[in-house]
Amino acid sequence: FYALCILAGIIVCLWLSARRWAQVGGTRERVYDVAMWAIPAGIIGARAYHVLITDPGSYFGPNVSDPWAFLKIWEGGIGIMGAVSVGALGAWYGCRRYGMNFPAFADAVAPGILLAQAFGRWGNWFNQELFGKPTTLPWGLEIDAAHLPPGYADGTLFHPAFLYEALWDLVGAALIVGLERRWRRRGQSVGGRLIWVYLMVY
Repeated sequence: FYALCILAGIIVCLWLSARRWAQVGGTRERVYDVAMWAIPAGIIGARAYHVLITDPGSYFGPNVSDPWAFLKIWEGGIGIMGAVSVGALGAWYGCRRYGMNFPAFADAVAPGILLAQAFGRWGNWFNQELFGKPTTLPWGLEIDAAHLPPGYADGTLFHPAFLYEALWDLVGAALIVGLERRWRRRGQSVGGRLIWVYLMVY
């Protein structure tokens, strides 16, 4: 289900980005062409970030029983910062290959990336992970016994941190679109500014 959430996010991002790219004079098909470079690069980056930065002890060292475990992405373990940074390199290469302006393309995809992240965060709900501290708030999340942290009783509610981020991602996407409209109404150049807003929001 996590994978399905990520796929749904990618589809929504591509749909919105293609629309936005067409609005600035590009062709929708080019967004999909660049995505053929950016998405695989993002997946590789996401896995590499987890394996090399977040949890290298589980994949390397004398106590690791399976030396090929780092390839088993279906067993979990990805990092969004690796996906964004290496995916951006893939997008840059795709833009260069097809003669596209990378800052303009990055601006076009900026709100779509946040929408994709909002969809992806729901994978944490299915996996019952990335929740916060205990809470008594009515929207607290109940965790199954198999995923319950040690020391907590059944029925303990936890902050749904993934939901907070998903909502923040939606707010951030709306902020990017709102700022773009405001700048264009004032006759100001957008020119690569929206992707920086994305980075600041995230």
